[in-house]
Amino acid sequence: MSRQAPARGKLSHRLAGKIAVVTGAGSGIGEGCAKMFARHGARVVAVDIDGAALERAHWELKEEGLDLAGRQADLTDPDAVAGLVAGIAADEGGIDVLVNAAAVADFVWIEEMDFTRHWRRTLAGELDTVFLMCKAAWPHLVASGRGASIVNLASVNAYVALKGSAALAHTAGKGGVLSMTRQLAMEGAPHGIRVNSISPGMIVTGATKPVLERPEFVAAVKDKLMLDRLGQPEDIAWMAVYLASDESTYVTGADFRVDGGALAW
Repeated sequence: MSRQAPARGKLSHRLAGKIAVVTGAGSGIGEGCAKMFARHGARVVAVDIDGAALERAHWELKEEGLDLAGRQADLTDPDAVAGLVAGIAADEGGIDVLVNAAAVADFVWIEEMDFTRHWRRTLAGELDTVFLMCKAAWPHLVASGRGASIVNLASVNAYVALKGSAALAHTAGKGGVLSMTRQLAMEGAPHGIRVNSISPGMIVTGATKPVLERPEFVAAVKDKLMLDRLGQPEDIAWMAVYLASDESTYVTGADFRVDGGALAW
């Protein structure tokens, strides 16, 4: 099944006036969200541990006549995160939207999984990064006054196990993201902060490239889908735009499964 090329350039003013921080913005879903937010009028601060990737994303958007500000940081370091967020808020005049797309995960069968090198690294990369960014950004989101929103990236792996995928630590991490999202929505409601999550299905990114080179794995994934294609970062970015915009002001504590129908059977 063919797919239209993703839209480029300025698309709308849906996020005009909003200052959005997008983590993991140097590649994959995070990059897709950062670029899509800029196309819909947000002032985007793109965060990633890979400075070269941020620079590439910056210049690609420049070719579309758009812009983003890049910030390099290790989001598993509490001091680094605190300094990062304080600097962004000071430079940009606040924070209205936080998209937690950054993640690090090791896909290892339990027989080979090392507690520190695989398990702890994955939970730090998928849970600590979300907590630390939310914690640091919280007072700025409270002060926003412009409809603050947090969008967390979970996964369909938080709901189901996929045969052939060594995703034990990943399922634990993303299951935790779902639970954190509900709790943060409750805690944020009195302050006007909405918190939702997106659970992507299989998305074609640099991180998923190794498993997508296995024909038997791709066949197993497609067997679960209703739509005859794998997802692209833009598919997730469109949902993130909705959750960050004023179109979703009555939406909080929810998870949106953007998965080609994989969980609908």
